[in-house]
Amino acid sequence: MTQQIVSRGAALRASAFGLLAATLVSAGIVAPAQVHAQAQAQAQSDKVVAKVAGVEIRESDLAMAEEDMGQQVQQLEGAAKRDALVAYVADVILAAKAAESKKLTDQREFKSRIAFIRNKLAMEMLLVQEGKAAVTDAAMRKVYDEAVKQQGAEQEVRARHILVPSEAEAKAILVEIKKGTDFAEMAKQKSKDPGAAAEGGDLGYFTKDQMVPEFAEQAFKMNKGDVSDPVKSQFGWHIIKVEDKRSKPAPAFEAVKEQVEQFVTRRAQAEYITKLREGSKVERLDKK
Repeated sequence: MTQQIVSRGAALRASAFGLLAATLVSAGIVAPAQVHAQAQAQAQSDKVVAKVAGVEIRESDLAMAEEDMGQQVQQLEGAAKRDALVAYVADVILAAKAAESKKLTDQREFKSRIAFIRNKLAMEMLLVQEGKAAVTDAAMRKVYDEAVKQQGAEQEVRARHILVPSEAEAKAILVEIKKGTDFAEMAKQKSKDPGAAAEGGDLGYFTKDQMVPEFAEQAFKMNKGDVSDPVKSQFGWHIIKVEDKRSKPAPAFEAVKEQVEQFVTRRAQAEYITKLREGSKVERLDKK
């Protein structure tokens, strides 16, 4: 029930930073895993691991094969995974040689596909380069500071609640609380929200949009230490006690550094493509 009433935990408390990485998704400009895998392999010793039909198979080939095979090798580990990758690359080489012997590589369709793949790979490697160049400490700090500023002083409340099915039961509990019975103990004994009840009804800190409307309206107009009259929501009747109110704190830079880096990278890539588009004209010959 608690999870239905209020979203708890860092994963559910979305801030401006939680949205950073998704801001430029619509641009569709992200360097693919293949390029990343190849770069990683080249950074290592790109040693020869096998040979087939006189062709060397290197570590970089296995890295690209792993990306290409995807889920087919994810469940494999160690030597079994490596054997599968070597076998895959070997099959590709052998099949490619067979295709050459049949003159398939001389066909127009093959050459067209090669041209397209070459251009696409060149674009991907260029965008990787542009993205890396854009990721500086100054650029990331600027994005972080702007996001903190946009987040503003959003209010959070920390509250406890007791949830019961009827108004009569809620009123009876409220009488006991007003007599001096500890709110947390009453929550443990009486609340029908088992998740929060175990914590004495504590819901932690939450923003207004993380609560059902009736609960939120009441909680956010109360002061620290106040206990509410019974409040009805779709889940039943609540008695609310406000423990604290504060401005929502921004996450530390280090906590969101990876998201900020992704944002800066993708923004740089999107801006680069936009610049290229502005400097060129696509002449459509299939339209009047």
